[in-house]
Amino acid sequence: MSENWRSAELEKAPLNGRVGHTLVSETDAVRVWVISLKPGERLPYHCHVLNYFWTATSEGATRSHYSDGTTAESSVRTGDTRHYRFAAGERMIHDLENIGATPVSYVTVELKIGSANAPLALA
Repeated sequence: MSENWRSAELEKAPLNGRVGHTLVSETDAVRVWVISLKPGERLPYHCHVLNYFWTATSEGATRSHYSDGTTAESSVRTGDTRHYRFAAGERMIHDLENIGATPVSYVTVELKIGSANAPLALA
């Protein structure tokens, strides 16, 4: 399979603020997302501009491809949490793929208050 689909998806990513599968709550202060990936499934390229954190709600193995061409694989355990901060004008574009044998899930919380950047519009 040609990798052209990945390039086309990556071109649109700077405008893709959908950092999870399902937006379960949004207030003036936060956006709360749920991500659930079956083995082999992936979340398309998306763009992070807000400070955020994620917490794994299951164990699993994932791979992310980043807009700078790097790839990272990681294993998570239930309760693992990572925090990210972005300065004005900074962003991170990546996808997320389940490379394990079991479903993997996360809750991601974007912080609209206290972030240096405005939230991306959700199409």
